Formats: sequence, C-alpha cells, structure tokens
Amino acid sequence: MTEQDDATRVWDLVETIGFCMLATQNGSELRARPMTAHAERIENAIYFLTDVKAHKDEEIALRPDVCLAYADTKRQKYVSVSGQAEILKDRRWIDELWGPPAKIWWDSPNDPAIRVLKVTPSFAEFWDCSGTIVSYIKMVAAAISSAKPDIGENAKVDL
Repeated sequence: MTEQDDATRVWDLVETIGFCMLATQNGSELRARPMTAHAERIENAIYFLTDVKAHKDEEIALRPDVCLAYADTKRQKYVSVSGQAEILKDRRWIDELWGPPAKIWWDSPNDPAIRVLKVTPSFAEFWDCSGTIVSYIKMVAAAISSAKPDIGENAKVDL
C-alpha cells in the first residue's frame, strides 16, 4: 500500500468508528476520556464538543499534544492518532457539530459552556485485522508452527 492509501485507511477507520478515547496530559499524568469525534478529512482535523467545566482547556493550553485512540473490537480495527489540540469558541462549529449525542450533556447549542476541541493530526497508526475468529485461528496456527501470524494490516502514517 502507498502512504496515500494508508492515510485514506486511517480516515476511513476514524470516520467509521466515530468514538475515541482522548488522552491529554495533566501535569505528569495522562488522562483519557471517551469522546464523540467528528472527522473532517479535507481539513485534516477532528472536532469534538466539550464543556469548559471539563478542564480540558487548561490541560491543552499547557500541553497541546494529544492522542486519540479508536477501537472497534468486534471487527478488530484500531487507530491511534497523535496531534495538536486547540480549544475554539466558534459558535458556527458548535451549531454544525450539534446532534443527538450533544443533547445528553447540554440543553441547547446556545449553552455558553460549550467549546469546540479541534485536533490537527500529525501521525497515526492503524491495525486492521481479519476479524476475531480468523485472527484467533491464525494465532493458534502460528503458535503450533512457531511462525509469526499474519492477522491483518498495520501501518504508521504521517498525516
């Protein structure tokens, strides 16, 4: 596969999985929490709605390097995206990203506590495996034969 194909695969997986764990740095500690992601491939950006009370603003202001970890365990597909985060107060983006998941946390898109978190990816790695049963069969066969299993595709991609 070419680097362009790998980048396309990363974006396809990010868009398909849709939810990720966002890891930020809180002093010397890493902190991860689940987030609903909105991928904008053309812009090379991933957006999230967040709340000013969630303290991500302070963490990102001090250390903007973040990691987004996506997992579809049923289909054995995983993506890790590293990038730079920034907090936006852009009402246009809030309106565009507003949807049913946001209604769980806020009454309306006009809530003054809503912020937009923008992540600009710089690097990603994906694992796209054959599926749970096929992967297990390949691992058992490899263990018996002492060979390395071929359980799918893995690539590191600059974005």
